[in-house]
Amino acid sequence: MPVRKFAAGMSVAVLAVCVAVAPAPASPAAAGREVSRHECRTPSVDRFQQWLASGEGTTVPATGSLLTPVRGGHGVDYAARVSFLDAEWHVVVLWLANRFEAQVDLSGSAGFWLTYSATDDVHVQLRPASHWSGGDKWLTLVPATGGRTVTRFFSFAPEAWTTLPELGAPAYPFDAALEEARGLVFVGKTPNELEFRGLEVHGYRPPCL
Repeated sequence: MPVRKFAAGMSVAVLAVCVAVAPAPASPAAAGREVSRHECRTPSVDRFQQWLASGEGTTVPATGSLLTPVRGGHGVDYAARVSFLDAEWHVVVLWLANRFEAQVDLSGSAGFWLTYSATDDVHVQLRPASHWSGGDKWLTLVPATGGRTVTRFFSFAPEAWTTLPELGAPAYPFDAALEEARGLVFVGKTPNELEFRGLEVHGYRPPCL
């Protein structure tokens, strides 16, 4: 995968940014509209099929799909699970259109709802197709949950996204990342147990492969 290796052994100050953003729109699930996790013929989480370990950092699994069958209320469901090991950068990737070559215009989207659990903080980057590789991306904090499963809304308002000095500042505006979004990339430098149970992007429905 063409993602530049993050340098291990460097110190990082985790930035928690408090911003005032517009209220989150109601998610399809909260509004009572049906949201199916079983619309694709192959394993997925809310139609997102490509949750991948990139091979960067010591993770379990080390590479390949993070999707794992779990027992849900309607039979077998799927979750994306990964363990980050050691004090080094770890990278896991979600392709928004389920293909690496594809990109999505999210400029009209308010943001996304993520249902997840995490034992430590992690960051999520919005990576555009034209600047896919490297760590110098716009990102936002995904707070630790103490291992509890929660659903949080992450706004696409530009003021809700920042950079980490250790990873560098992107050479393009956040609006450009929205217009040609290829993936969400989760990065963290501490041991962590992560599980993703749901992802709904406002105004966007991913195609099945």
